[in-house]
Amino acid sequence: MSETAIAKKAEMVAKTADLFKNAVSAVVVDYRGLTVEQVTSLRKDLREAGVSMSVIKNKVLTRAVDEAGYSDLKDVFSGPSAVAFSNEDAIAPAKVMKKYADQIDALEIKGGILEKEVASIDKINEFATLPSREDLLSMLASVLQAPVRNVAYAINAVIDKGEDAA
Repeated sequence: MSETAIAKKAEMVAKTADLFKNAVSAVVVDYRGLTVEQVTSLRKDLREAGVSMSVIKNKVLTRAVDEAGYSDLKDVFSGPSAVAFSNEDAIAPAKVMKKYADQIDALEIKGGILEKEVASIDKINEFATLPSREDLLSMLASVLQAPVRNVAYAINAVIDKGEDAA
């Protein structure tokens, strides 16, 4: 093999390793059997969630996870593999992939990384059922507003009672 080919492959491994190092989460799937329309729809939903998906050769993935420190993930790289990376939302790739895996039998989640740790399929499915970041923030805001709202209701009740007495 020529030195330029070796250099190109080394560069691909380095880029892929960087994707794994920078990702908060990554989900590896087997996409065999998906139609072009299904893959297009999947990629669109992933993009909207801020997730990128790449189809990468298993040899490159194996070397990249070694370099990134996720050697335990090497076992899932058999057959065609696509990886969905997210640098911001740890739940987004798992949520989108689980949604599609439930709808389409051909899509199979093989494993991944969640919050910088190698995760099993069960852990990925568990994360996929969590509410989104925006939903969690909305719930938190609602919980924080409840005491203030209750005080306002109490003050209004006292004011109303005072007006009725007068």
